[in-house]
Amino acid sequence: MNSDRVFFVTTVTAQRRPIIRRDSTARLLIETLLHYRDIGKFLLHEFVVMHDHIHVLLTPAPEISLERAMQFIKGGFSYRLKYNGPVWQASFTNHRVRDLEDYERHREYIRMNPVRARLAERPEDYPYSSAYGVVRLDPVPQGLKPGSLRRLDAALKRRPSAVDQAALMEIPGPGR
Repeated sequence: MNSDRVFFVTTVTAQRRPIIRRDSTARLLIETLLHYRDIGKFLLHEFVVMHDHIHVLLTPAPEISLERAMQFIKGGFSYRLKYNGPVWQASFTNHRVRDLEDYERHREYIRMNPVRARLAERPEDYPYSSAYGVVRLDPVPQGLKPGSLRRLDAALKRRPSAVDQAALMEIPGPGR
Protein backbone atom coordinates (compact mmCIF):
# COMPACT_ATOMS: atom_id res chain seq x y z
CA MET A 1 0.00 0.00 0.00
CA ASN A 2 1.10 3.54 -0.68
CA SER A 3 3.33 5.08 1.97
CA ASP A 4 1.93 8.50 1.03
CA ARG A 5 -1.25 7.40 2.76
CA VAL A 6 -0.02 6.61 6.27
CA PHE A 7 -2.12 8.37 8.92
CA PHE A 8 -2.01 8.92 12.65
CA VAL A 9 -5.68 8.97 13.68
CA THR A 10 -7.42 9.72 16.95
CA THR A 11 -11.10 9.17 17.57
CA VAL A 12 -12.95 9.85 20.79
CA THR A 13 -16.05 8.33 22.35
CA ALA A 14 -19.27 10.35 22.48
CA GLN A 15 -19.02 12.95 25.23
CA ARG A 16 -15.73 11.30 26.21
CA ARG A 17 -17.62 8.64 28.16
CA PRO A 18 -15.27 5.81 29.25
CA ILE A 19 -17.14 3.27 27.13
CA ILE A 20 -13.97 1.25 26.42
CA ARG A 21 -12.93 0.87 30.06
CA ARG A 22 -14.05 -2.76 30.43
CA ASP A 23 -11.75 -5.59 29.38
CA SER A 24 -14.37 -7.18 27.12
CA THR A 25 -15.07 -3.88 25.37
CA ALA A 26 -11.38 -3.11 24.77
CA ARG A 27 -10.90 -6.63 23.39
CA LEU A 28 -13.90 -6.17 21.10
CA LEU A 29 -12.38 -2.99 19.69
CA ILE A 30 -9.05 -4.75 19.10
CA GLU A 31 -10.88 -7.63 17.40
CA THR A 32 -12.63 -5.09 15.18
CA LEU A 33 -9.31 -3.49 14.20
CA LEU A 34 -7.82 -6.90 13.41
CA HIS A 35 -10.85 -8.01 11.42
CA TYR A 36 -10.75 -5.04 9.05
CA ARG A 37 -6.96 -5.29 8.80
CA ASP A 38 -7.23 -9.00 7.96
CA ILE A 39 -9.78 -8.45 5.18
CA GLY A 40 -7.55 -5.82 3.60
CA LYS A 41 -9.32 -2.55 4.40
CA PHE A 42 -6.12 -1.07 5.84
CA LEU A 43 -2.67 -1.87 7.15
CA LEU A 44 -2.41 -1.57 10.92
CA HIS A 45 0.98 -0.32 12.10
CA GLU A 46 0.31 0.66 15.74
CA PHE A 47 -2.66 1.21 18.04
CA VAL A 48 -3.69 1.92 21.60
CA VAL A 49 -7.17 1.56 23.07
CA MET A 50 -7.78 3.95 25.95
CA HIS A 51 -10.93 4.30 28.08
CA ASP A 52 -12.47 7.06 25.96
CA HIS A 53 -10.42 7.18 22.75
CA ILE A 54 -8.12 5.29 20.42
CA HIS A 55 -5.00 6.20 18.48
CA VAL A 56 -3.96 4.26 15.39
CA LEU A 57 -1.24 4.42 12.76
CA LEU A 58 -2.75 2.96 9.60
CA THR A 59 -2.52 2.89 5.83
CA PRO A 60 -5.89 2.61 4.06
CA ALA A 61 -6.09 0.16 1.15
CA PRO A 62 -5.64 1.93 -2.21
CA GLU A 63 -9.37 1.91 -2.99
CA ILE A 64 -10.39 2.95 0.55
CA SER A 65 -10.46 6.56 1.74
CA LEU A 66 -9.32 7.37 5.26
CA GLU A 67 -12.90 8.33 6.06
CA ARG A 68 -14.15 4.92 4.90
CA ALA A 69 -11.45 3.10 6.89
CA MET A 70 -12.58 4.95 10.01
CA GLN A 71 -16.23 4.10 9.23
CA PHE A 72 -15.22 0.44 9.23
CA ILE A 73 -13.52 0.79 12.62
CA LYS A 74 -16.07 3.00 14.34
CA GLY A 75 -19.16 1.52 12.72
CA GLY A 76 -17.92 -2.05 12.97
CA PHE A 77 -17.18 -1.64 16.66
CA SER A 78 -20.48 0.14 17.38
CA TYR A 79 -22.42 -2.62 15.62
CA ARG A 80 -20.61 -5.38 17.53
CA LEU A 81 -20.93 -3.54 20.86
CA LYS A 82 -24.73 -3.18 20.61
CA TYR A 83 -24.52 -0.13 22.87
CA ASN A 84 -27.70 1.84 23.48
CA GLY A 85 -26.78 5.34 22.29
CA PRO A 86 -23.98 6.99 20.36
CA VAL A 87 -20.57 5.39 20.83
CA TRP A 88 -18.26 7.83 19.00
CA GLN A 89 -18.02 11.52 18.34
CA ALA A 90 -18.96 12.14 14.71
CA SER A 91 -15.49 13.24 13.67
CA PHE A 92 -11.89 12.13 14.11
CA THR A 93 -8.55 13.88 13.87
CA ASN A 94 -5.80 12.77 11.54
CA HIS A 95 -2.28 13.64 10.56
CA ARG A 96 -0.67 12.42 7.36
CA VAL A 97 2.71 10.91 8.21
CA ARG A 98 5.42 12.59 6.15
CA ASP A 99 8.54 10.49 6.70
CA LEU A 100 10.17 7.89 8.92
CA GLU A 101 10.98 10.42 11.66
CA ASP A 102 7.33 11.58 11.74
CA TYR A 103 6.20 7.93 11.79
CA GLU A 104 8.48 7.10 14.73
CA ARG A 105 7.33 10.19 16.66
CA HIS A 106 3.67 9.14 16.34
CA ARG A 107 4.50 5.51 17.06
CA GLU A 108 6.17 6.56 20.30
CA TYR A 109 3.21 8.81 21.19
CA ILE A 110 0.86 5.82 20.79
CA ARG A 111 3.09 3.50 22.81
CA MET A 112 3.52 6.01 25.67
CA ASN A 113 -0.15 7.03 25.90
CA PRO A 114 -1.07 4.53 28.67
CA VAL A 115 2.13 5.36 30.56
CA ARG A 116 1.33 9.09 30.50
CA ALA A 117 -2.22 8.25 31.67
CA ARG A 118 -0.71 6.16 34.52
CA LEU A 119 -2.44 2.99 33.32
CA ALA A 120 0.90 1.17 32.99
CA GLU A 121 4.48 1.66 34.06
CA ARG A 122 5.89 0.65 30.67
CA PRO A 123 4.23 0.57 27.22
CA GLU A 124 4.60 -3.20 26.97
CA ASP A 125 2.63 -3.63 30.24
CA TYR A 126 -0.59 -2.19 28.82
CA PRO A 127 -2.63 -5.06 27.32
CA TYR A 128 -4.76 -2.95 24.95
CA SER A 129 -1.91 -1.65 22.84
CA SER A 130 0.25 -2.88 20.02
CA ALA A 131 3.21 -2.35 22.38
CA TYR A 132 1.95 -5.32 24.41
CA GLY A 133 3.41 -7.46 21.65
CA VAL A 134 0.82 -10.18 21.05
CA VAL A 135 -0.82 -8.79 17.91
CA ARG A 136 0.78 -8.99 14.47
CA LEU A 137 1.31 -5.53 13.05
CA ASP A 138 1.97 -4.48 9.50
CA PRO A 139 5.52 -3.25 8.94
CA VAL A 140 6.60 0.33 8.47
CA PRO A 141 5.52 1.30 4.93
CA GLN A 142 8.32 0.80 2.40
CA GLY A 143 8.41 4.40 1.20
CA LEU A 144 9.15 5.63 4.72
CA LYS A 145 12.12 3.30 5.28
CA PRO A 146 15.76 3.60 4.35
CA GLY A 147 16.78 1.00 1.72
CA SER A 148 18.46 -1.43 4.14
CA LEU A 149 15.29 -1.76 6.21
CA ARG A 150 13.24 -2.41 3.05
CA ARG A 151 15.51 -5.33 2.16
CA LEU A 152 15.32 -6.73 5.70
CA ASP A 153 11.52 -6.60 5.68
CA ALA A 154 11.40 -8.38 2.34
CA ALA A 155 13.45 -11.21 3.85
CA LEU A 156 11.20 -11.67 6.88
CA LYS A 157 7.95 -13.61 6.67
CA ARG A 158 4.79 -12.30 8.29
CA ARG A 159 3.06 -14.50 10.83
CA PRO A 160 -0.41 -15.73 9.85
CA SER A 161 -3.29 -13.69 11.25
CA ALA A 162 -4.67 -16.78 13.03
CA VAL A 163 -1.90 -16.11 15.53
CA ASP A 164 -3.68 -12.86 16.44
CA GLN A 165 -6.76 -14.71 17.69
CA ALA A 166 -4.63 -16.93 19.91
CA ALA A 167 -2.61 -13.90 20.98
CA LEU A 168 -5.73 -12.06 22.10
CA MET A 169 -6.27 -14.88 24.54
CA GLU A 170 -2.90 -13.96 26.09
CA ILE A 171 -4.14 -10.50 27.05
CA PRO A 172 -4.78 -10.71 30.77
CA GLY A 173 -8.35 -10.04 31.73
CA PRO A 174 -9.85 -9.49 35.15
CA GLY A 175 -8.71 -12.17 37.56
CA ARG A 176 -6.28 -13.79 35.09
